[in-house]
Amino acid sequence: MFKPYENDSQSQQIGELIIENQTDKVTIYGDIDIAYTQQGLIQAKQLQQLINDIVMAIEQGNADNKLIEDTQGSQIKHENSDDNGKINNPFA
Repeated sequence: MFKPYENDSQSQQIGELIIENQTDKVTIYGDIDIAYTQQGLIQAKQLQQLINDIVMAIEQGNADNKLIEDTQGSQIKHENSDDNGKINNPFA
């Protein structure tokens, strides 16, 4: 069973989506086509459960005051954004 943030050696695959577990982050990459089929329903539920588990782990860490501080502060700012966090239009 995939337990987010509990080890650095666990991975899971849903469709072509790869989920890698680490103690400080969960990395998700690849792609998935969730078809309007029974298999698509199974994959959607697996993805939903995975995200729910990640959210619960973060909320639990927050409740226990165990969250790791962001190195960039509480808001992530894109390098091409203005002071309000809006991304500048590169074509304007």
